[in-house]
Amino acid sequence: MRIGLMVGSDKERSRADRVTGLVDDGVRAEKAGFHSFWMPQVPGYLDAMTAITLLGQATSRIELATAVVPIQTRHPMIMAQQALTTQVACGGRFTLGIGPSHHWIVTGQLGLPYDRPAHLVSDYLDVLRAAFAGAGEVHVENQSYRVHSSIDVTDAFEMPVLLAALGPNMLRIAGERTAGTILWMADERAIQDHVVPRITAAAAGGPAPRIIAGVPVALCASDEAEKARSYASDVLGHADFSPNYVRLLEHGDARDVGDTMAAGDEADILARLRRYQEAGVTDLAARVVPFGDDQVARTQSRLRTEEFLASVISAL
Repeated sequence: MRIGLMVGSDKERSRADRVTGLVDDGVRAEKAGFHSFWMPQVPGYLDAMTAITLLGQATSRIELATAVVPIQTRHPMIMAQQALTTQVACGGRFTLGIGPSHHWIVTGQLGLPYDRPAHLVSDYLDVLRAAFAGAGEVHVENQSYRVHSSIDVTDAFEMPVLLAALGPNMLRIAGERTAGTILWMADERAIQDHVVPRITAAAAGGPAPRIIAGVPVALCASDEAEKARSYASDVLGHADFSPNYVRLLEHGDARDVGDTMAAGDEADILARLRRYQEAGVTDLAARVVPFGDDQVARTQSRLRTEEFLASVISAL
């Protein structure tokens, strides 16, 4: 199982320092030996692909990926143009993670329709596949898009695509048409019993799909683990905001994001990560949750957790 870090919106970092701080985080992750660095497209925060473009210029080995960019916010040709530009800046180390997001974001915040998301994803991938085939003309017509355009960014690198897939239809699409899936709020049982069988069956005859699990992690005393899980649910968002997550949780034993967390001492965390590995996770995107009563304590907590995760990369 490959181990990477997933970042989020760092509200404790001043706005003036967020870009440079993020680049520093990526450089530190590469030096520590992490395989990958994942950045979500958080509403109202730093643009993920723009930030990854900067990270690509500051690093040389680590995989850089979005987790994920909502497809409704960009026409697929614009997504392809930006993704290919980012890929060039990263020297072929960029992976594009996309997804249909959630009704409360797409409609509630942006005022856009959230109809038949799986159908839209399929149509969107039609355009991306054509645009990523190489420099030249792109002609795609389906129910969602009529594209007659061209693209001329690069043909030097492949463009791997991952899909945030939680339900059966999306997992089928991910297995048939992408390199794998990116998960959030999925515990071990949901992954083993729900995700792995569906995406693996859909990918039959092709390369084995990547299964990336976003997992909150906090190194703390064992008797503080429950407090850390409660804190994670508060700061990372409760499942009841999204029916998509609620349905995913029903396939496992977790009730909220905190229940998917690897929290406690070194032995507790390693045991939980191994359970994710045994469930079929190919890539762990560790979302370190700083835990403490003040900013200094939380900074120390984050660094301790990252240091421990780096120390177990070879053990997983």
